[in-house]
Amino acid sequence: MIEYFLYAALILAVLMLVSMVRILLGPSIADRVVAVDTINTMTIAAMILLAVYFQQVIFIDVAIVYALLSFVSTLYISRYLGGEL
Repeated sequence: MIEYFLYAALILAVLMLVSMVRILLGPSIADRVVAVDTINTMTIAAMILLAVYFQQVIFIDVAIVYALLSFVSTLYISRYLGGEL
């Protein structure tokens, strides 16, 4: 039963590769920023799934810190693109 978490993490890795296509081919900077944010969100989900699979709580702590940094960086890039800096 626990191997389903590993399979879900592998599916998220494939979806991250699909999002990389949007980063490379995105028609605008905003599309690329959304794709990077999507990859960050899937990375956080994969970390949590791997924490369950390996039964290591430290992965959840790392995922929380990564989520905070990802959120702040997305806000900063959005403000920069909006022209308020």
